[in-house]
Amino acid sequence: MNIYLGLVVLVLLVSLLAGLVRVIRGPAPEARLMAGQLLGTTAVAILLVLWGMTGQSAFLDVAMVFAILAAVALVAFVALSNQEAGR
Repeated sequence: MNIYLGLVVLVLLVSLLAGLVRVIRGPAPEARLMAGQLLGTTAVAILLVLWGMTGQSAFLDVAMVFAILAAVALVAFVALSNQEAGR
């Protein structure tokens, strides 16, 4: 079972790298934001799989913090975008 979960983590890491490329290369701020959301979601998924593999509750705690930070980053981006559009 742990071999399958390890493969899942590897696939998620590839997804994480693809999102990182999009964050760096752009083309627009919105695309970078969506890639950042992908990074947050993938990080949460990796941490949850690691929690399932090891049973250590620290992975679950950090996954919850990442999920909250991803949501806050989205709200901050939308608020700043609306503020700049009003100028």
